[in-house]
Amino acid sequence: MSDTALPRVPLPEGAPRTPASYDPRHDPLVAPHPGRGQAYAPTWWVASAGDPPGDDGPVQCDMDVDVAIIGSGATGMSTALFLAREHGIRAVVLEANQVAWGCSSRSGGQGQNASGRLKRSQWIARWGRDVALKLDAEIRGGFETFTELTREIDCDAKGGGHLYVAHRPKMVPVLAREAAVMRKVFGYDTRMLTPEQLREAHCHDHEAAGAMHEPHGIGIHPLKFTFGLVRHARALGVKLHTASPVQGWHTQAGVHHLRTPGGVVRARRVAVCTGGYTGQRLTPALKNRLLPILSNSMVTRPLTEAEVAAAGFRSHVFLTDTRTLRFYYRLLKSPQGPRLQIGSRSAVTGADATDPRHLKLLTDGLARKFPALAGVPVEHSWWGWVDVSHDMMPRIVQPDPNQTLWYAVGYGGNGVSFSTQAGRRLAERVAGRDAGRELFDLPIYRNALPFPNVMGLVESQAFAPFRRLGQRALYHWYWLRDEVL
Repeated sequence: MSDTALPRVPLPEGAPRTPASYDPRHDPLVAPHPGRGQAYAPTWWVASAGDPPGDDGPVQCDMDVDVAIIGSGATGMSTALFLAREHGIRAVVLEANQVAWGCSSRSGGQGQNASGRLKRSQWIARWGRDVALKLDAEIRGGFETFTELTREIDCDAKGGGHLYVAHRPKMVPVLAREAAVMRKVFGYDTRMLTPEQLREAHCHDHEAAGAMHEPHGIGIHPLKFTFGLVRHARALGVKLHTASPVQGWHTQAGVHHLRTPGGVVRARRVAVCTGGYTGQRLTPALKNRLLPILSNSMVTRPLTEAEVAAAGFRSHVFLTDTRTLRFYYRLLKSPQGPRLQIGSRSAVTGADATDPRHLKLLTDGLARKFPALAGVPVEHSWWGWVDVSHDMMPRIVQPDPNQTLWYAVGYGGNGVSFSTQAGRRLAERVAGRDAGRELFDLPIYRNALPFPNVMGLVESQAFAPFRRLGQRALYHWYWLRDEVL
């Protein structure tokens, strides 16, 4: 079905915009929708990405479309790109605010060979060796999809793998066991580094008791990357309507009526790609299925040569430590000189997000890891919502076979690389190319996201409102386990 809206002149590259102000306290569990035309969060990525790609402006009248995609981040835009490139379907993308306003302009940009929060040894424990091997093949294929796209798009891609840093001596054997599983079961060239080897090749993290090096890993500028996806998709005829939040949704005679401020978009098929910014009222298919968690990030002013040398940086390989509430960090290149990026957990609620103690968590962490950089001024500080599923793994599914609705969410902070593979698979599903394929029997493609689990006994939607009480308690327990016990 073709788009029957009145023709509009697309905004040219770098056209001026007059966005609404940015709401730093936005909370997807409270707000009815992510706003309308809000400005970007003040991230380093926004400051350094250059002019945003052109778009088709807000929805201005009712229209009929074949496929509507909600969300213009990496998942939504890769879905649109692959629908057009591989299936000849030109989707219409609806974005509440600015292009890639949510996760894709706020993430750490760490493209790991992973998705979800479970390690490969945990895959084996949950589903058995055979399923784990098939899942690994799919995740590894996703990393290859991501790698190819980083070659197509100028996104400051830096290879070299990923360093998983033991922040205490007791974590070294834990990493060594995981490294052994990755070598013996999955065939990766994963190896352990001593603190001395980490210093010689990468950096002098004063907390590091050792590290596991994974050869697959690409650090990117996530907003440049998503801007590239937008440009490629729009070149193939994809329409992108910004400042067009879905504020109401009902289905009639198999057609989805998506109400935006400027008009109703009537879609035969809908794909939801809203990540950590999925509102509770968007669709019953996703209500209470995710726990959005805030992650804080900051980037320093340009470092001097002496500061870089004192911190021992010899590579741009990104790092993650073994805390449950992990720190992620890396040295960035910028036209003004190298900068350090570091991120970790943040507030439990949006209302508390602006409290200075959350930034202090990062500056204290930076000072512990790299004492020579203690007190270095911070030029960019922001936070963003991460879409964590209740069983710690993503889903790319059609939750109800009787509804032409699909979603791809739940990456748990590991969606930088796999979001593009999720978009490719979501495009296959929307195009009807998934029937009878064994691939789609994998856990991430087979079942809908679960509701919160109550003490491991029963899944219950009624438990959902109390998730944040449990989250506060867990944060205290995780701190004790990570730092004291």
